[in-house]
Amino acid sequence: MTARAFAEPLLSDAFFEGLSSSTRAFDTAETLPPACYVDRDFYEFEKEAVFNHEWLCVGREAWVMEPGDYFTSHIVGEPIIVARTRKNELVAMSSVCQHRAMLVAEGRGNTRGFLCPYHHWTYGLDGALVNAPAMERTCDFDKASIHLPRFKVEVWLGFIFINFDLEAAPLAPRLADIEEALAPYDLANAEGPVPDAPGKFPWNWKVMFENNNDGYHASRLHQGPLHDFVPSAQSVFPEPPEGSAGYLRFNGTLHPDASFNVTQKALLPVFPGLGEVERGRMTFANIPPTLSLVVTSDMVIYLILRADGPETHEMDTGLLFAPGAMQDPAFEHKLGMNMAAANAIIAQDLHVDGLVQVGLRSRYAIRGRYSWQEGAQIAFNRWLTPRYQEAWGRMKGQSLPAAAE
Repeated sequence: MTARAFAEPLLSDAFFEGLSSSTRAFDTAETLPPACYVDRDFYEFEKEAVFNHEWLCVGREAWVMEPGDYFTSHIVGEPIIVARTRKNELVAMSSVCQHRAMLVAEGRGNTRGFLCPYHHWTYGLDGALVNAPAMERTCDFDKASIHLPRFKVEVWLGFIFINFDLEAAPLAPRLADIEEALAPYDLANAEGPVPDAPGKFPWNWKVMFENNNDGYHASRLHQGPLHDFVPSAQSVFPEPPEGSAGYLRFNGTLHPDASFNVTQKALLPVFPGLGEVERGRMTFANIPPTLSLVVTSDMVIYLILRADGPETHEMDTGLLFAPGAMQDPAFEHKLGMNMAAANAIIAQDLHVDGLVQVGLRSRYAIRGRYSWQEGAQIAFNRWLTPRYQEAWGRMKGQSLPAAAE
């Protein structure tokens, strides 16, 4: 029996009111409570507070350019299909067959429709039920009324976002400041391969999201020739506009066109639209709860996070380059130099992320304090906390979804 069994329930007015201390200026703010990263009840609450109503990145439009192209994904336990119809419409929908809940698609590819392998119910690329064998004796069975549930879809800078909430406000107007910062990179037309199989990580999605936004650790954990050209002391944290759906961190570099490789300089073609300002810094752009970008002069690393439990998540790691960069005969060799450095840094991050999750489970984990170099964490807290508090206001007194044992 745990200590929680003897205590008051975690989710309470006092708990959510106390979160406001995480949104203050860095000099007085506290970190989020450890329970936000480890507690099963909180995760079930968070699914409603955040994931059921926010825009969730699922991939790149380049993955589904031709009619019949599709890919599958999942987040917070919901299986998803993204497809391009014969009418060239981009659609996103549940992969759950409306007969016996079998998934009608796996992986990615090009298809004429989606055939449930269990009983051969067939759905069109738009999710409409096309055929259901041997259902003619079933009373009041109306094939035309059956459809794979659809989600809202929006494309922003080439990234596909979905929203389970059909009444959700559009995303792009709330990302105008981030779009302006990224405009010189022309990400909608950037090129890159489809990521390999996603990684699965034994820590809360917020631990990963915070790590990628954290300027404070960079010059310390990553100290050495692969990272010293982008010092933590040159971090800048622009104030997001009211109602923004994301936030930025800029980090100045010691020389123009810095990049993660042993030469510390861009080896691949620099994005052609960059000016002096962009070439003298790295940009970290974050659209919670799923998309985080690390933007250099010659390469973009994007992370698509998918929460799947209170202490686990999956993540797609993708790369984008200037148009034509991949046609260089030496591209793979140059990229190999970038990735050798990036993977060494990523390995350091993954190691500490796992240890942070262990620490968050400890009875001695507390609400810590922030350095000025953690401004992005304050921005993240200011994005999260109102959503938590507003959802609690809607839901308190109601029964929360039962947590799995």
